Amino acid sequence: MTGIKVTRERKMRKIGLMSLILVLLSVVLVACGSDPTAVPKTAPTTATEPTAMPSSSQTLEDYAAAHAGGPGAIYVGDLSQLVGLAPANDLGGFDGEVPLDALQEHSWIYESEYYQSLPGTARLLNPTELVSSGESFEIQHACINRTLLWCKLMEAYLIPNITERTNGQIKFSVSSFPELGLAGTDTMSLVRDGTLGAVEIYGGYVGGEYPAVEVQYLWGLWPSHEVHYNVQTAIFPDIKQIIDDATGATVWSHNWIPGDDQMFFSGKALRTLEDFKGLKTRSHSAALSDWIEGMGADAQFVAFAEVYSALERGILDAGVTGASPGFAQRWYEVTDYMNGGLYSFNSTTNVINKTVWEKLPADLQAIMIEEGAKLELEALRIAAIQNRMGIARNVKAGLEHVQFSDELNEHSFNVAAKQFVVPAWVKRVGGPEHATVTEIFNKKVGPVVGLEIVPDDSEQGFAIQKTN
Repeated sequence: MTGIKVTRERKMRKIGLMSLILVLLSVVLVACGSDPTAVPKTAPTTATEPTAMPSSSQTLEDYAAAHAGGPGAIYVGDLSQLVGLAPANDLGGFDGEVPLDALQEHSWIYESEYYQSLPGTARLLNPTELVSSGESFEIQHACINRTLLWCKLMEAYLIPNITERTNGQIKFSVSSFPELGLAGTDTMSLVRDGTLGAVEIYGGYVGGEYPAVEVQYLWGLWPSHEVHYNVQTAIFPDIKQIIDDATGATVWSHNWIPGDDQMFFSGKALRTLEDFKGLKTRSHSAALSDWIEGMGADAQFVAFAEVYSALERGILDAGVTGASPGFAQRWYEVTDYMNGGLYSFNSTTNVINKTVWEKLPADLQAIMIEEGAKLELEALRIAAIQNRMGIARNVKAGLEHVQFSDELNEHSFNVAAKQFVVPAWVKRVGGPEHATVTEIFNKKVGPVVGLEIVPDDSEQGFAIQKTN
């Protein structure tokens, strides 16, 4: 809380200083024959170009020190400055805090090139100056589910910041797919035609129509959170281009979905391949279905909001999602075990319809981009604790956590991923010579996971081989 108090005190000092300046200016104007009480000319309602606030001698180190200990804290070489309260109680540990040991376990996030780029995108030292006035814009953002932690983060952190930065001119609100009666599979077309003004896109949901996006979610290929994070950040420009080509919509930010190792919530423990055989298992993407089939189970696509009742009624034997989302949906009430999981450091993409975006003045657009980057900085701060807490909350609620055995992990990578997930995905995108394979997988994903896809004379037409 210290960082928040310091920030508030500095704001009050700034307000006092501005007031003094205005008084002095009034004196000067009177002396020069001007009327300080005259009504000023109306400010423009649009700005052709975003304007940066006058630069100062402040450094990122100064900024980090002023914002340490709570929401808005950034890393500039001292992880202890990230320790402290999360933006909302359930976004931290049981005490609402982000602890140092969790941050240390995830130090690779904060040292990464992508994280280091975010303060620049957010323009923390020279934020865009608000020059627009008089016109308001309502933006309703469709999130996958309001109970999910990243949706809560938008409400607890992003919206207040946007409201403050724009003097309430952008009225940004979050709704959810279930509330709006939306199917995740339709989000690309709905944001393209303007039915949705702003939406969260999960590549797994839209992979049927746009299989190239599923390169983010080739389940079983990621041996660690760090590997999946590095894959995600490496291909962000490609995902942006795919979404732009398909929808014309503007990508303005990403949601980070830690606490999202894919867990199998079921009535029995999954300790061997025999336990998977014939298991009716909920899937949320084509690639995950391929992985489930590769483990000998029976994949069934069921909407997220409907899984609870399907498990309760025995329509499903197991439901798959992250530990935190599963807890939010209370799957612990209808299952006994949480098995796994599959390593995951997921992200989703926040996009705005082209027409809605172009109606915003340039300064408001810039503020949206900057606050979107700040959202990512905060998401990656609290990311350190999320997977741990997702598991802990389910265990506290009564589930037994059964980790996958070495046998299951070996089968997951060498059989389910390499023989089912990747081959099926290559066929869906158009074969081994498709640009998604040659330019995205082989050049950006493959080097991270140690694999490449090459055409050959086999029946399937390609091979998946290790790289040097």
